Parts: sequence; structure tokens; C-alpha cells
Amino acid sequence: MGLDRFCVVDVEGNGGSPPEIVELAMIELNRLVLTDHRRHWLVQPTQSIKPSATRIHGITDADLIGAPAIEDIAEDILDWLSDSPIVGHNVRIELEIMTRSFDGWRPSAAIDTLKLAKKLRPGLASYGLENFGRELALAEKAAELTGRAHHSALYDATLTALIFIHLLSPLSIEQRAAAIQDADILNPSQGGLL
Repeated sequence: MGLDRFCVVDVEGNGGSPPEIVELAMIELNRLVLTDHRRHWLVQPTQSIKPSATRIHGITDADLIGAPAIEDIAEDILDWLSDSPIVGHNVRIELEIMTRSFDGWRPSAAIDTLKLAKKLRPGLASYGLENFGRELALAEKAAELTGRAHHSALYDATLTALIFIHLLSPLSIEQRAAAIQDADILNPSQGGLL
């Protein structure tokens, strides 16, 4: 696996079982640098958003009027993802919802920044995205870059990207490669998700 391009992803769902995507953000990292390439969509699910989901991310059915269905943007998303490894905080959630949404898609790797954080910064009280981002003094920067707050897919993907950079930048190339391999939930030595 190359260590050049990563696609940091975050999704927000409708609260269904299984959930459908209502918001998706993708942020490109190249050589551990945020690029200007990012994609963000609101997505019209087939089922209404449950009130419990709206309480978390603030998105309502009314916000999605005129938004495309996932099928309408799937080709664009898959082209953008290409064969890049994906990165997410507790990436299992993104991986599960995205593999259900994009038939036949599977990333080359799925790097979990939650796993990375626990390994590289052991002993913290909380590794939740917002708490860990505050611990590293990165939450404010994510808010400045996006104009959004926690549980916006764009903010969460940006904060995850900043955390990924922060955790890996001090490491040597060899240490980065080992940490990334260890945090890849699709790595056969991790027990494989799919």
C-alpha cells in the first residue's frame, strides 16, 4: 500500500436499520498534507430521517429536499475514491454503510484513527472524535476550516484528517507504515471485517 494518497471519509445516517447515508464528506490527504480536494454531499435517503438521528447531526428531511439520491452520485464518489485507502474515526461505521451503498466497492485499506489514537496516545480518558480532537487542540482548527461543528460530516472528516496527520507526522516512514498497517481493519492480521 502506498503512503501518498488517503481519502478521509465521514458519513451521517438516517437512523434506519440498516442506516442510509444522508450526508457524506471526503477529504484528500497527499503525503500527510490536506489538499484542496474535498467532496461533500447531502443525500436523499429512501426512508425518512429518524428524530433520534436528527438530534445527533441536525439534518432533517426538509434539509434534503432536492438532494440527489445515492445512486445519482455513486459514480462520482467511486471515481473520487479511486483505489485509495480510506481513513475514518471508528472507520468500521463508514465502511459498513458505504459498502452497502456502493455495490461491489471495497477500499484497498480502511485505516481507523480511533485505533491509531489508542496505540499512539495510550491512557486517555476518552478517544471519541470530538474529545480527542480537543485533547490535541485540533477541534477549533477543524471548525475554522469548515465553518461547521461536530456531527457534520465535513467537520468530522476534516477533524479526522487533522488527527491522522498529527498522529503520524512525528513518525519515521517505517513507523508510519507499521502504524497504518496495524490500524487497517481490512488487514488480514486484524481478523478482517468483510
